[in-house]
Amino acid sequence: MTRPDSDDCPRANGMPMLGLGTWENTDPDACANAVEAALEAGYRHIDTAQAYGNEEDVGEGLDEADVAREDVFLATKVWIDHADRDGVIESTEESLEKLGTDYVDLLYIHWPSRTYDPEETLPALEELKAEGKVKHIGVSNFEPRHLQVAEDVMDEPIFANQVEFHPFLQQRQLRDYLDDTETEMVAYSPLARGKVFDSDVLTDIADAHGVSAAQVSLAWIRSKGVTAIPKATGEDHIEDNWASLDLELTDEEIRRIDAIEDVDRRVDPGFGPWNA
Repeated sequence: MTRPDSDDCPRANGMPMLGLGTWENTDPDACANAVEAALEAGYRHIDTAQAYGNEEDVGEGLDEADVAREDVFLATKVWIDHADRDGVIESTEESLEKLGTDYVDLLYIHWPSRTYDPEETLPALEELKAEGKVKHIGVSNFEPRHLQVAEDVMDEPIFANQVEFHPFLQQRQLRDYLDDTETEMVAYSPLARGKVFDSDVLTDIADAHGVSAAQVSLAWIRSKGVTAIPKATGEDHIEDNWASLDLELTDEEIRRIDAIEDVDRRVDPGFGPWNA
């Protein structure tokens, strides 16, 4: 079987539907090496955030890889301590400097929390987009009620909402809302922080195809029209996740995963909007 290349990765409104997540990858060399390895393997979507503390390392990996900047869909997120107007502008300028780029393809507000104020925060994002420093505006961890307010405030469309999404948190109501508003969903923690490897449903399907449970979860996510950004540091995991592009689940296998009743949110800070 030939390994997928970058052209084999489907796109959602121009965004590659499989990317590399960098959450908790705080070792500078490991992070830079992972980004470089992912790009060399075919990935063209890299996700980071101010709160991860690794934007400089991501930038180094981008610089070291033999891939043109314009071919990479690069995303970062404004942390909730910087969500006031001046904080959005200033922290994004700092992010661009750390990443070594003039623009990001997607800038998210990380959470609708703390200094986040729709009337102040969102126009700052639009200002950055008008200046060409941001290609697309996104939000993260927003529920439908937050999206409705944002849509009322903004003239620019919300491109994507990045949320936790995997077979144990299927987000059906939110997915329906995003489909209705033509907003992309981006899935963080798509492997449920390793829980996919303990699922009889996922491992049985994986065994039937001779692949990993991680690949099954990523293929299921793609079947829902959702973009996944699994975190990976080692080249083996980077390659294994990338190989999921070759996996097509049957309708019956998708139904089996859809029927999983175990609900397990793996990222649940006290300031999460579902806790309000």
